[in-house]
Amino acid sequence: MADKIKEAARHTRHNEGLIFEKSAPGKRGFELPPSDVPAVDMRAALGSDYARRDIEGFPEVSEIEVIRHFTRLSTWNYAIDLGMYPLGSCTMKYNPRVNEHIARFDGLATEHPYQPQQLAQGCLKILFTLQKCLLEITGMDAATLQPAAGAQGELTGLLLIRAHLESRGNPRKKVLVPDSAHGTNPATAVIAGYEVENIRSDARGQIDLERLKNIVNDDVAALMVTNPSTLGTFEPRIAEVADLLHARGAQLYMDGANMNALAGVIQPGRFGVDVMHLNLHKTFSTPHGGGGPGAGPVLVKSHLEPFLPVPVLTEKNGQLALEPVRPKSIGRLRAFGGNFGVLVRALAYTLAYGPGIRQATEDAVLNANYIRRNLEGVFDLPYASPSMHEVVFSDNRQKKNGVNTMDIAKRLIDYGFHPYTTAFPLIVPGAMMIEPTESESKEECDLFIDAMRSIAEEAATQPDLVTTAPHSTRVGRLDEVAAARKPLLRWKSKAASESAG
Repeated sequence: MADKIKEAARHTRHNEGLIFEKSAPGKRGFELPPSDVPAVDMRAALGSDYARRDIEGFPEVSEIEVIRHFTRLSTWNYAIDLGMYPLGSCTMKYNPRVNEHIARFDGLATEHPYQPQQLAQGCLKILFTLQKCLLEITGMDAATLQPAAGAQGELTGLLLIRAHLESRGNPRKKVLVPDSAHGTNPATAVIAGYEVENIRSDARGQIDLERLKNIVNDDVAALMVTNPSTLGTFEPRIAEVADLLHARGAQLYMDGANMNALAGVIQPGRFGVDVMHLNLHKTFSTPHGGGGPGAGPVLVKSHLEPFLPVPVLTEKNGQLALEPVRPKSIGRLRAFGGNFGVLVRALAYTLAYGPGIRQATEDAVLNANYIRRNLEGVFDLPYASPSMHEVVFSDNRQKKNGVNTMDIAKRLIDYGFHPYTTAFPLIVPGAMMIEPTESESKEECDLFIDAMRSIAEEAATQPDLVTTAPHSTRVGRLDEVAAARKPLLRWKSKAASESAG
């Protein structure tokens, strides 16, 4: 009987094995020319303790196998170039290619951070112009571009507050953090040397001003507020909150990660914020994800300016300079002045929009409310306060059929979308946090709405279809608990595994 003919499939649909599994003795991806210097026995020269031995099981593969392996793997990735990222809180917008083009200019991409300042005036002008733009957008007085991410920006802001309060004789003991704030805020306060006191939200998901009045005392250094909050709603009494804090000598820190809902519309410096950070890899459309690079500039009011980290970018007699010494500075945050390529992209984005950055904000808010309006009644909306740039639903209705937020997110993959943010903010049990950003067209939002409504119908009529999703991916649903508790981080050859077992 003839062997059964195997069904053919496109290369990009193939399951791709590990690079180790393609290995065969003697394969090479390169050939080195003959050495024109005397050979050196590195083990003899350095000693066996310092010379690396052969790597057991290191793959021996050809160049084309390496290229095809990693190219095929790349086709498995989801990207903003393929479709919508509805990740709430992350603000995963499209990065215009013109920003990438400018960041790659030879006169920018090849500059060295140690070159003399007189030869770096062009680069310093870019940083100086970006600072001016960010100060105009936020209504603040001074800035540092050093922080590498929002979390480092948070820490910088609290260290500035601490230095300011110490200069007045008392750094104080506590930082207040609302339960609707970003999750990094409490960790930042602890690292800065403060105790954390959680502030519960009121029935609308907003800061309870009456409760706050009973909490703010002479031990409180600051309140860290995310505005708009992680619920996607604006704090309407934020100016009163600022006045209350200032009356007791405390400071107002604003987590500006959600500035995509405010840019061009309102300046935080005008409603009492003393210090804030921005995520350039969110609001200002620079690359986001994969662990960096990022940028989290910190902007302050004038009373905190003396404490900014060094070096401080200054302008004197038409020359720009990085001022290395300041008596009251909190010191350096990092070796250099910031992730320069990211800062270039942010300036390109800002100058391209100009005053039109308000339109981007309005479009982001419109998209979020369009999705909210079309999914209300299908998914539970725990807070009725007006939405800004994102909307938070819960899985409360679907739970009755055994379907939770993670199940819905996994099923969304089958419809061709990256999942939304699941189970956050923690103030909403079973949260479904959705942020379309201004990048998405009405057509794309409609596709997302149709997918979510279809999944809601499936949850009601075929819950097993949802709870076992995804079904269209190369790898099925993983055991996430086991993966977290018993991660397998290293590949071992079959021989090595058998000998170890």
